[in-house]
Amino acid sequence: MRWAALYARSRQLPAAFGALLVATSGVWFLGRDSWNAILVALALTTAVAVAATGLSGQDPDLDRTAALPWPVRRFAHLALIAIVAGAVVLGVQELGSSAVAASIIVRDAAGLAGLAGLAATTAGGQFGWTLPLAWAAVSLFVPSGTSTTDQVTAWLRQPAETPAATWTAVILAIAGAFAYTGWGGRR
Repeated sequence: MRWAALYARSRQLPAAFGALLVATSGVWFLGRDSWNAILVALALTTAVAVAATGLSGQDPDLDRTAALPWPVRRFAHLALIAIVAGAVVLGVQELGSSAVAASIIVRDAAGLAGLAGLAATTAGGQFGWTLPLAWAAVSLFVPSGTSTTDQVTAWLRQPAETPAATWTAVILAIAGAFAYTGWGGRR
């Protein structure tokens, strides 16, 4: 599987994985005594943001002219970001005494990866971190409310049984995966 190793190196996956581990562990270490949904959102945002910087190669024209099909690789790369980010957060939270529900972590990881895919498609792979970080930053300042607008805007902080938050994450995940898989990173 030489192509997989070349793809991983061209997308800086080993460095991104190391940064993902360090960043997630750092967030957990700083908030280990008061681990909650806000810290999980911060850890996931950090993990997805550092991994999303490799959503395009150094030469987009070379990516578009490859003999092997890219859509499968693009989808796998985006899905791998969500899976690894979620798994690392699930793993580090087990080191502490409090834990956030796995369904919240899975929902948030999928939605943030979708945002990274949308950012990579519209602004370029090197800017895949922008939309997840921007949405997380805005959601921290949205007041806790029961209106649908508040629940959609602050979907990262909502409980697992909030339908608006779940649907927001699902829509973002599908839209991001569809856009990035179909078109890849912007030139």
